Amino acid sequence: MAQFLKGETGDWEIVIGLEVHAQVSSEAKLFSSAATKFGAEPNSQVSLVDAAMPGMLPVINKECVRQAIKTGLGINAKINLFSVFDRKNYFYPDLPQGYQISQFKQPIVGEGFLEIEVSDGVKKIGIERLHLEQDAGKSMHDQHPTKSFIDLNRSGVALMEIVSKPDIRSGEEAGAYVKKLRSIVRYLGTCDGNMQEGSLRCDVNVSVRKPGEELGTRCEIKNVNSIRFVQQAIEYEARRQIEMIEDGHSINQETRLFDPNKGETRSMRSKEEAHDYRYFPDPDLLPLKFDDALVQAIASDMPELPDAKRTRFIEEYELSEADATLLVEERETAEFYEKMAVGRDKKLSANWLGTELFGALNKEGLSLAESPITAESLGRLMEIISDGTISGRIAKDVFVDMFESGEDALDIVERKGLTQISDAGAISELVESVISDNASKVAEFRNGKDKLFGFFVGQVMKKSQGKANPKLVNDLLKDKLG
Repeated sequence: MAQFLKGETGDWEIVIGLEVHAQVSSEAKLFSSAATKFGAEPNSQVSLVDAAMPGMLPVINKECVRQAIKTGLGINAKINLFSVFDRKNYFYPDLPQGYQISQFKQPIVGEGFLEIEVSDGVKKIGIERLHLEQDAGKSMHDQHPTKSFIDLNRSGVALMEIVSKPDIRSGEEAGAYVKKLRSIVRYLGTCDGNMQEGSLRCDVNVSVRKPGEELGTRCEIKNVNSIRFVQQAIEYEARRQIEMIEDGHSINQETRLFDPNKGETRSMRSKEEAHDYRYFPDPDLLPLKFDDALVQAIASDMPELPDAKRTRFIEEYELSEADATLLVEERETAEFYEKMAVGRDKKLSANWLGTELFGALNKEGLSLAESPITAESLGRLMEIISDGTISGRIAKDVFVDMFESGEDALDIVERKGLTQISDAGAISELVESVISDNASKVAEFRNGKDKLFGFFVGQVMKKSQGKANPKLVNDLLKDKLG
């Protein structure tokens, strides 16, 4: 959905392209055997290759290549059987080699696409390429900025840079694209997608133009690490550019940073062009070649991805589109649901997972992995609701006990004597008692005050301590009240 912003001179169109840097899930770095664990002591995971010691030669990590191919297949892209690693030359304190090993003209993955859900339907976003590259280290500054420190733990960590085409037209679409891409790499197991830890981050390219005109000058906002910040950065930057142009100024192509505390972007440096980096093939690395058999082997081992899983949930389980979309967004949620729902009421399971369990987890600030209720245990609760052992109302009380104690539903029901009363004779006696105790209200009901029916239901349920089968209660009341 194109988003047109109003300016003093009329409508403006936002044009957005995203470069997503996804850290490859791998035990070792792209060209060395050093570990990649997050949160290690500074400079404790640095090999001689990572530190650029003289004479040290890079050796490609085959697992990183496999992960890049798998991701390429997941984004419907062309896998290139021949690719080249290049040196991208620039000088930062946290880049000990003085260059980054990346891919330029011949990447491992070519064009592909993703489909995103937006307010007016589905939109296809083109993907230009996916290439492998090594990450730089990290510069840290003290509080008084008189000293800087360099941590090389990230130096050499494998990244997949996934570059979209400039097909995105709003912050909403950008957010949907990043969310979809993050979901796919997590399903594939090729990146953990943890934006807070920096294992998935975005460079956001924003320009504005009058509808139908040529593309405007773009500015790149570096290293945005949350979907919300991506959307905020786009909104601010687009309005900044519109105001600049309408005030008679031109837009300078530059790199900017997003300040989440102020909700604004600020200039960082002029934007480099490819020739500024003096790309050339890395002389220490031969071209990367593999055959189609490797690609087919990886393709045959691909998991069911979110779109296919959502379609199956809708068609096979007869779930609503909204329920299916919620359940497939994270692989862990989909797997939890299928374990919970196997052999049980699929719609009931979706409702309880999406409403009761997620609500309780959100209230306590817990993830699904930290849930005190297992999928199998919640599934057994669905069974005893469906077979009439307990009512839906009692089930909610049982659920609270399960969440607090981790105890199984059946054990709680047996220990507390919560089994639903489904004996017609016993319920009939309760109904007769309620009718006898409320003669005046019975007369009012029979004279047309239909809303009193709920009162009678409530009184019967109260007498049964909530254990009476609600359907039987309703049927017997209708019969005896006429």
